[in-house]
Amino acid sequence: MAKIILEQEKCIGCGTCQALCPKYWKMAEDGKAVMISEEGKEEKVEMEVKDISCNKDAADSCPVQCIRINDRNS
Repeated sequence: MAKIILEQEKCIGCGTCQALCPKYWKMAEDGKAVMISEEGKEEKVEMEVKDISCNKDAADSCPVQCIRINDRNS
């Protein structure tokens, strides 16, 4: 399992996370990123995932580095 942590207050709403990983990310009405859990529920701050999947690409590409991944498998 891995924990994805979003520091939403740092988000500038560029949409890169959603473009790279739409299964797990979308833009909220306030223009900031919101995580989508594997069950389809919106998460604001953090979530657990079995596979980091495209979340690594989203974190690496975020221009303000507001997405962190704590991967317990590595």
